[in-house]
Amino acid sequence: GFLAHEVLAAERPDLITVRIMGWADGSPALDYTVNNSVGYPMLTGTGPDPVNHVLPAWDLLSGAYAAFALLAAIQRRMATGAGGEVRVPLSDVAIGTVANLGGVAEVLYSGANRPRLGNAVYGLFGRDFVTADGQRTMIVVVTPRQWANLVAALGLDDAIAAVEAARGVSFIKDDGLRFTHRDALYPLFESAIVSRSHADLAAAFDAGGIVHSPYRTMLDAANDPALVADNPIFGSAANPSGFAYPAAGAFATIPQAEREPPRPAPRNGEHSEAVLAERLSLSSGEIARLIDC
Repeated sequence: GFLAHEVLAAERPDLITVRIMGWADGSPALDYTVNNSVGYPMLTGTGPDPVNHVLPAWDLLSGAYAAFALLAAIQRRMATGAGGEVRVPLSDVAIGTVANLGGVAEVLYSGANRPRLGNAVYGLFGRDFVTADGQRTMIVVVTPRQWANLVAALGLDDAIAAVEAARGVSFIKDDGLRFTHRDALYPLFESAIVSRSHADLAAAFDAGGIVHSPYRTMLDAANDPALVADNPIFGSAANPSGFAYPAAGAFATIPQAEREPPRPAPRNGEHSEAVLAERLSLSSGEIARLIDC
């Protein structure tokens, strides 16, 4: 087509273009079909049917990778003067990420798929539990200190010691063992957590540096001042709908620089006249003739 890299580069050899694709061979794909292809829906939930998650992970990663690749291509052009086309297939981002996370090596080495774990975290002590007042909360332990503080906060020292003695293991420094022996650990934690309120547990967990979070709706999150109203990444920006809502600006910050307010995405062609005038030095008459054409 007229926007193909080769066509455009014939007029501007140092041109850089970035093309986000479905499959590497050019055939179409979307986030949710690529996700099915790499196997994640078969790991989600408890079975037997696959479960699609609602986060478009491969779209997000591909967009971020495309921005990174574009900056790398610009750096290359600055050093060599060469342009070029960058292609980012969703399928390659997906299966490459699976490989980088160890998934490809894991299943080929074991010759089997990972079991479906529901809300449990693979390889760690992490799962959802229900408190006495019915609040479902996620708890994840990574460090020895977090494990020791969690056990102490729930008064499970003796019970955990009994499991360790019976099975000849020590959980204090080995998160893999905590995962392997979750069949014995989960019931102990379920009983301890369901006997206390969420507020009580949250205070104890916060004091011990334990990672936890209650489950809540997106509407709850949107109304959380810490996440939105009092969060400096949010501001106001005009939008065509006329509805005023918090708009997210840049996620990353430079402490030494003033934060810029969020800006709405430009409409298609919104800046075309400015580009033609400022970059190509076309007169208003020439621009008008282009518009008429």
